Amino acid sequence: MTILETREIQAVPAARPRRRVEPSRRGAPGRRPRSQRPGGAPLRYRGPGVVMSRASHRRRPITPGTTVLLALVAAGITVWLGLVAQFGGVVGATPAAVPDRLAVVQVQMGESLHQVAQRVAPEAPVSQVVERIRELNQLDTAALDAGQTLIAPVG
Repeated sequence: MTILETREIQAVPAARPRRRVEPSRRGAPGRRPRSQRPGGAPLRYRGPGVVMSRASHRRRPITPGTTVLLALVAAGITVWLGLVAQFGGVVGATPAAVPDRLAVVQVQMGESLHQVAQRVAPEAPVSQVVERIRELNQLDTAALDAGQTLIAPVG
């Protein structure tokens, strides 16, 4: 038999009695609180540290009845939104009609047909006034020249 290494075994020192901390010194600044576990005890397992869903993960099949119900709800919401969009405007706030009175106006430099319509009939809807001007003057395009005279509804 061969001895490879020899060591001296030292005696384990006796456990010292614990010192009792006085109540006035507890929580004193600069002192670390003592651990609640003994020196060699393993840590307790407390889970993965991630909150897991407690809901069941069993998938319930979507039945045809559920599909039909959801489709009907969606259709009802769509119809309701359409009715609100159609009839939900401010009550009594009808746009002014295109004026019946006509006048001859001259186009200013850099002015467009829309700007002329806004200038001659500010309360009326611009698109309707533009159409009326094009109809009265038999204009094929919206192009205007500075100084051009037009018949337009004024009001």
